[in-house]
Amino acid sequence: MNVHRTGRTTVAVAAAVVLSFTSAGLASGASADVSRDHGEDEITVGIKYDQPGIGLKTPDGTYTGFDVDVATYIAKELGHEPGDIVWKEAKSADRETLLQRGDVDFIAASYSINDKRAEKVDFAGPYLLAHQDVLIRADDDSIKQPSDLNNKKLCSVTGSTSAQNVKDKIAPDAQLQEYGGYSECLTGLENGVIDAVTTDDSILAGYASQPEFKGKFKLGGFEMSNENYGIGVQKGSELKAKINTALEKMVADGSWDAAVKKNFGPAGYENEPAPKIGVIVQ
Repeated sequence: MNVHRTGRTTVAVAAAVVLSFTSAGLASGASADVSRDHGEDEITVGIKYDQPGIGLKTPDGTYTGFDVDVATYIAKELGHEPGDIVWKEAKSADRETLLQRGDVDFIAASYSINDKRAEKVDFAGPYLLAHQDVLIRADDDSIKQPSDLNNKKLCSVTGSTSAQNVKDKIAPDAQLQEYGGYSECLTGLENGVIDAVTTDDSILAGYASQPEFKGKFKLGGFEMSNENYGIGVQKGSELKAKINTALEKMVADGSWDAAVKKNFGPAGYENEPAPKIGVIVQ
């Protein structure tokens, strides 16, 4: 993990008006998950079901988030309307298997490109450059730099390497707390049981943008690693080149910027510019 600082001002998670989203190719609510044979016009896409702002299955059976909007745009460029999309949950541990078995056509699920994964699958993109960061209470002025996490209660989900990375390389005296999910971490943060939550800044911004957390949290802006999100496809798939073309068009016509503002704007997330296809930031 590369640790660096850019001098970015701490971003307050404050109330913001959710921007209207009318850019070409993106739907306000994606089609529901259905169980049926893969028809001629259908395309199966793997996403996260439990990451607000990234990929979330809502109680009414629709799907929202940046990855959902990116996937919907890509599917349209591949010749599929939103109603043709069959959404499938792609948990972190299952993503390579889903692609290798052919259970999905492609995966857009906060899928960071790395050498180990690239041995098993191919990646289009990257389409978003995220960074490991922390989320803290809006009124907490005691954590101004990564080293301030020493002696603080730092939360991440069970099985994640984010908190351990902080303890190993940045703040050795941080007190690690592992919860079953990020929503539990945020509840602990809200109640003062936890001092900070760590994972990718895009994921943290998505959670902090939820109405129930409005104005309660802020991002540290520490940029403790680079996470290059890619679209996963089967090894050797011709979809890689087609998806790269779709991503370039999405950036060029303004739909990428609109998707960022729609999904992360309420958290005051200062995103990186759209990355160049094939350029991996180390």
